[in-house]
Amino acid sequence: MIHSYVIISIAVLLSVMILVMIGQKLKVAYPIFLVIAGLIISLVPGMPHIEIEPDLVFLIFLPPILFEAAWFTSWQDFHKWRKQIFSMAFGLVFLTSIVVAYLSSSIIPGLTVAMGFLLGGVNSPPDAVAATSVLKHVKIPKKITTILEGESLINDASSLIVFKFALAAVISGQFIFGEAVKDFLPWLSEALA
Repeated sequence: MIHSYVIISIAVLLSVMILVMIGQKLKVAYPIFLVIAGLIISLVPGMPHIEIEPDLVFLIFLPPILFEAAWFTSWQDFHKWRKQIFSMAFGLVFLTSIVVAYLSSSIIPGLTVAMGFLLGGVNSPPDAVAATSVLKHVKIPKKITTILEGESLINDASSLIVFKFALAAVISGQFIFGEAVKDFLPWLSEALA
């Protein structure tokens, strides 16, 4: 059993390396290329089902990815544009979560709005590395690049806030908007100061 997981893991790593090289050769941002290639590979009949423990992702994969994105961030520019970055990081995540919550609860039978917010909190933040990688290939002003890269680093925090309150609402069966705002506003005003 472990032998088959090792073989599958090596095959996945080799596939990713080959896809990144092909993406670089074709001058396509590798996150876009990997998503498209992953979608195509997932549609192949007979592909094995691969399941990764979420704790493993948070412990091993996510920290180096965020560290690499943060390493190349200009913190002076980040501080200069912090109001725009934080307003986008929180505003866009909350807006996306609201849209996902109401859309999914209207489409999926039995899914409550609170569960929809939970789904929205998980799906709303874009990937920091993908944003940085895609922006390298596009000529846009440095201000916009800084704001988009900074937003992609901060939006995980706002997503976790949405997730926390949505999970509390799902578990308790009630959501008190005033309490959520009271817990959230001091942190946001400190971040924008």
